[in-house]
Amino acid sequence: MKIKIHFLIITACILCANIVDAQHIQLLDFNKQLPIEGATFIYGESKGSSDAKGYILIEYKEHITLELSHLNYGTWKISPADVTDALQRGRIYKDEISYSLKPATVVALHTPVSGSSVLTLGTRDRLAHDGGDLLNSIAGFGSIKKSGSYGFDPVFRGFKYDQLNIVIDGIQSASAACPNRMDPPTSQVAPNMISHIEVLKGPHSLRFGNAFGASINYVSTAPEFTDKKNLSGRLTSSFETNGSVTRNEGTIGLSCKNYDLRLFGSFAKGTDYKDGNEVKVPADFMRASVGASLGFKLTQKQNAIVSATRNIARDTDFPSLPMDLRSDDTWLLMAKHEFNPEGKQLRSWKSSVFATLVDHKMDNLLKVINPRTMNASTPAMTRTYGGRTEGSWQTAKSRFFAGADFRIDMAEGTRERAFLTGPNAGKVFYDKVWQDGTISKSALFAEYQMSGTEISLIFSGRLELNSSDIADIATEFENNYDNTSSTDFNPSFSLGGIWHAGKSISAGLWLGRAQRSGSMTERFINYLPVGQDAYELLGNPKLLPEVNNEADLNLSYKTEKSTISVDLFASLLKDYISSEKDTTLTPKFPTSPGVRQFVNTDKAFKTGFELSWRQKIAGFLDHNLSIAYTYGQNSLTDEPLPEIAPLDIRYTLKGNFIEGDLHPAVNFRYVTKQDRISVDYGETETPGFTLIDVNLTYRITKYLSTTAGVQNLLNESYYEHLNRTIGGTTPREIFAPGRNFFLSLTLDLN
Repeated sequence: MKIKIHFLIITACILCANIVDAQHIQLLDFNKQLPIEGATFIYGESKGSSDAKGYILIEYKEHITLELSHLNYGTWKISPADVTDALQRGRIYKDEISYSLKPATVVALHTPVSGSSVLTLGTRDRLAHDGGDLLNSIAGFGSIKKSGSYGFDPVFRGFKYDQLNIVIDGIQSASAACPNRMDPPTSQVAPNMISHIEVLKGPHSLRFGNAFGASINYVSTAPEFTDKKNLSGRLTSSFETNGSVTRNEGTIGLSCKNYDLRLFGSFAKGTDYKDGNEVKVPADFMRASVGASLGFKLTQKQNAIVSATRNIARDTDFPSLPMDLRSDDTWLLMAKHEFNPEGKQLRSWKSSVFATLVDHKMDNLLKVINPRTMNASTPAMTRTYGGRTEGSWQTAKSRFFAGADFRIDMAEGTRERAFLTGPNAGKVFYDKVWQDGTISKSALFAEYQMSGTEISLIFSGRLELNSSDIADIATEFENNYDNTSSTDFNPSFSLGGIWHAGKSISAGLWLGRAQRSGSMTERFINYLPVGQDAYELLGNPKLLPEVNNEADLNLSYKTEKSTISVDLFASLLKDYISSEKDTTLTPKFPTSPGVRQFVNTDKAFKTGFELSWRQKIAGFLDHNLSIAYTYGQNSLTDEPLPEIAPLDIRYTLKGNFIEGDLHPAVNFRYVTKQDRISVDYGETETPGFTLIDVNLTYRITKYLSTTAGVQNLLNESYYEHLNRTIGGTTPREIFAPGRNFFLSLTLDLN
């Protein structure tokens, strides 16, 4: 009897020990922050699936890899080191396979727990005051810079401006009020409230808008409802020596079972910096953002979110333009509703509405001009309104999305020119910039995904009705056009598939056609020098929509420790929107070399590639390599297309030491000379350059961490090919900052 009792006690102790050692990990959707139900897992000899709340139960074992699989999320593995991290945090995030089926890159700003297949950015990226600057770390991206510190206008594969579909949460966007795009849509993004960025390459992802060259979707941090009241927060401050740049950002949140309130703010300010030759570059800027997001859990199946963001910019230098930014005041307002019926086929229905209100003013009053012959200023504003609704259906092996969206852009502004000398001294002239232009877009879209064991297919389509007109036409504009209104029907579609050749190798082929109508600038700009050269540009309301016929080939090789992918693309552009010099038109400024008019070019061609290789060398070391190149040719003029960046090679070596508390990194970048230039557009050859950046992040305590480093370690004197030129008697490109030391400190209570 005693032996039996002892045996029962020992058995109970063993069972209790096993129960204590076994721990729960919750699987969550990276975008929605919702539980992933029904994901199967294999961990050593243990097998099972996640429950309704996304939980799996495992007993930690050394040197064992956790394997996970789900229809919507694919198959992925968690290394032993990452399993330890996941057990400490209690969560694993994963993005849906619908993005990995396409030529896409997902970049996370708020680093998720181990298990997510996204690329991550660091503390400095949350501190950034310009959403366009974040894209420069992604292979294939560059920026048109007219200022050394603000308004970085993204270019991807040579596609720029309205050829890129830039949205927040799949719908919200902004229209630049400045005709010279001091305030591109990306400048209105508040990085410290962004969870991640989805770069959906080519004209293949048509759900979020007219993806002519690519869709760039900034996804906000999703609300997280907690069983008990939970207070969270983060505060980060940094200082940069070159330009005396101070940056601050912070968030504070309160969540419970039925709501999640988050407040956020950021402030950045800097002065002129020195390039690698110790030459000062005008770069004064001030940028601030403040906002709030409130999520409601209406029922177990319904959520709602309302958010508001206020952006402010003051007295920012634009040395390559005739005016500087004096003030920019913007409101971004949004409301979203999500219904998750958990039915047999209908899985979700999402709807959202937004408004973006931009008030912008620029002038030349702070510029040093000798002799000063004229004072000029331009107050302008844009209003963008829109909405979107989409349903999602799912079967065992397929998903179907269908919905509708609309967007209305309105722009108005007047340039004031007060002459101080010459025959017009004392006179003031007023020029209508946008002529109260309006562009409305209404569209239906659908996407069907079919997943198989070896082959998966996606069909996408979008039908858009685009209408435009001006309400306050200028006399000089009316002299060129008897009709300023137009209506275009723009169909776009894409067909693609991916072949899984075993567990490691996959290949995807995508064929797409997208059609885009002219932008506000291309249609209605009224004799303003808004291009790369000094020529005044005249809009053309009679432009035909341009068409992009593109093929993308994606090759990928993945193992537990290494991922190699190559994206190849070829694009044939028809009715390409460009501009040409017209000697019959008279410029408004006598000093202007002439006038360019927007026109359609018969054909243009682009091709290129992006290559990336990520590998974990050891448990404490990993490295990334990326290479990007684009070739563009105007088939009509037989010369290169303008504003295409040269070959760009980047390499990063990262370490992970002291149980994950110490993270050193070295970044290497080499850019080749760009001698494929468009002389007709005033381009000049750009020399190549080499950069080395070094940084170190250390977690001092559970809540406190610091990052220190140096950018441009070699103090290279260089400028990007897409940078604009500073005018004057001796024109000079905007050179990048020379050696720059930085230090940041983060208090994170999340």
